[in-house]
Amino acid sequence: MPGRTHGRLPRSSAGRPRPGGRLRAWAELLRLPALFTVPGDALAGAAAVAARPGRTCLLAIGSSLCLYEAGMALNDWADRAEDAAERPHRPLPSGRIRPAAALTAACALTAAGLALAARAGRPALAVATPLAATVWSYDLLLKRTPAGPAAMATARSLDLLLGAAAGAGHVRPALSSAALLGTHTLAVTAVSRQEARGGSPLAPLTALAATGAITWLLPDRPLSTALALGYAGTAARPCLHASLNPSPPLTQRAVGAGIRAMIPLQAALAARAGAGATALVTAALGPLAARAARRVSVT
Repeated sequence: MPGRTHGRLPRSSAGRPRPGGRLRAWAELLRLPALFTVPGDALAGAAAVAARPGRTCLLAIGSSLCLYEAGMALNDWADRAEDAAERPHRPLPSGRIRPAAALTAACALTAAGLALAARAGRPALAVATPLAATVWSYDLLLKRTPAGPAAMATARSLDLLLGAAAGAGHVRPALSSAALLGTHTLAVTAVSRQEARGGSPLAPLTALAATGAITWLLPDRPLSTALALGYAGTAARPCLHASLNPSPPLTQRAVGAGIRAMIPLQAALAARAGAGATALVTAALGPLAARAARRVSVT
């Protein structure tokens, strides 16, 4: 992988950084394949309040994408010392991206996310503001505390509610969908805390149980049933493997699968709300995410 040899930025024969190397570094920092898991939050939220996707929904998706990527950049900035010891190939410890550039990107993306939410309306901004605060609190304060997984789950739930607020100006009908998405996020985040060193089988077993419970609660219509089974098929098997052998490689696979499983989960939530077209559009992001993940890791 780039950065593993001598920890330096790939260079051209003229001694200048290769554009592809720099772009690859930013793709790794921002974990670009994970972006495919973001639009479904707003789409599922809009579906839950019976709002048809339109301008405000697109603005909510843009806000979500910016805030999500702000969290990715801030995460590596906050973890740069730990990554230097455990993940020296990451963009910051390898020297391919300067820490100041990552922090600047996090600030700029946060500002852009809040600006887009404001364009979607006051209710959307009222949700995006605590969402941004949760993202920064998680990366800077809560990540290594017992409250870390709950903070991440809160952020993902708020992201779904952002779509509801932008679409209809209220969020109450979307609370159950936000709770299911938050439960899945809580379980995946708990597993991710041991992906570098491995650990106990308890976290992947808990995630496996959560996957089963969410799958049971999702079916309501034929399409949502099919998508729920797709969600379970994506998330369950890697969690089972990680519970039998909680080594770092298998744990990382379980985390990656859990992130990708958010797409069929979002699609199933939209289908349960009766938004079949939205569900199919969301589900179509799954193959794109899987293809992109083969080039850049989502964890």
